This record gives sequence, structure tokens and C-alpha cells, in this order.
Amino acid sequence: MTEIFTVENLISLLTLSVMEIVLGIDNILFISLVAGKLPQNLRMRARIIGLSLALGVRIGLLFGITTLVHFTHPLFSFFQYTITAHDIIMLGGGLFLMYKSISEINEKLSDHTESKHSISKITLNSAIIQIVVLDIVFSFDSILTAIGIAKSVWVMILAVIISILIMMAASGKVSQIINKYPSIKMLALSFLLMIGFLLVIDGLPDELHVEIPKGYLYFAIAFAFGVEVLNIRMRKKNHSN
Repeated sequence: MTEIFTVENLISLLTLSVMEIVLGIDNILFISLVAGKLPQNLRMRARIIGLSLALGVRIGLLFGITTLVHFTHPLFSFFQYTITAHDIIMLGGGLFLMYKSISEINEKLSDHTESKHSISKITLNSAIIQIVVLDIVFSFDSILTAIGIAKSVWVMILAVIISILIMMAASGKVSQIINKYPSIKMLALSFLLMIGFLLVIDGLPDELHVEIPKGYLYFAIAFAFGVEVLNIRMRKKNHSN
């Protein structure tokens, strides 16, 4: 553990922590939307239990780095394309996220009023499972990237712990904002749909893979949310006048 306190490892820790937080934006959005389907008294419990289990899974993956690296090795061939475990995980996770996003968007378009019955459509166990599964998918690439940035497993683990704690702190506030403003909720669902599409692209075999810089996506998310915040403030001002 003392090896963490070298200058090189502290720089790696800072870099990884920032990267995990930035890459965790889509995770926070998904957690907020899933927890928002539960009754008010269960939402915090779902977020804490789900993220705690996700933290355990991430740490387990980091301790099994040698096994994780093999996830990028070919499993089998389909015609002339080689398929890896990474491809299957990304493709499955992306399709699931797209399905969830489209289902939520369709529900909002069908009925703008969220009744008490519609909010309680999923169980606590279902919400926790969804949070854990999607967290594994979201974290897969970031863990592989962490392997290339940091040499110490303990540095990677500490960066993951920091990012998960920040997610726990931020997801509640994000959930409140999303549930309070329907336009932001629809915007969040649209971005999750886009992120699901990018996961599907990442899951394509190397022969079909197209590199899409995620920085552009996160900039678009930040810009769109910034514009929507200005719209909300303008509507409040007009309403007060």
C-alpha cells in the first residue's frame, strides 16, 4: 500500500479518478432513472446497495486483471469476423440500454402524467440488478484503460472507490433534478439511447469497428444540459413575471 504515495502513482491516481468520474456520467444518469421508478423510500437504498455491489465487482475485476485482459482475445469466428468476450459484453449491454431508453421514451410520450402506479413498476431487487449489470458494462472499458495508465492495482482500486463514492453522492441529486424536470428527463433518456448505440458500436468485431471519440459525446451532453438549464431559468423568469 505504501507504493501508492510515490509521485508517479499519485499522478496516476488523480488521472484515473478524474477519468472514472467523467466516464461515470452515463452511469449516474442510468442509476437516477432506474431508482426513480421506485417508491421514494426505496430509492436511496437501491442506489447505495447497487453501487456497493458494483464496487465489489469492479475490485474483483481489478484483482483478476490477467483474466480481464483475456476478454479481448478471440473466442470464436463468425464467417470472417472474430468475436471476443469484450464484444459480447458491449453488444449485450448496449442493446439492453437502448431497449430500456426506448421503452422509457415511449412511456413518456404515451402518458405525460406519471401516476403512483407507474413509478412503482419495478421492484427493489430488479433495480439493483439493473444497476449492477449496467455498471459492469460501463466500467469494462474504463478498467482496461486504467490498466494502461496505472501500474499499481491499489492505485486503480482507490480510483474506483473514489469514483463510486462520488456517484453515490451525486446520483441522489441528479435523480431529484431528473424527476423534477420532464424535459431534462427526456434529454437524459436520449443521451442514454446514444450511449447504448455507442456500446453496440464498441461491441462490433474489429473488422467492423468504427472509432467514435467519446469526448465529443460528453461535450454534447454538457452543452445540451447547459442549454436546457438556461431554458428552465428563462421559463421560471417568464412565469414569475
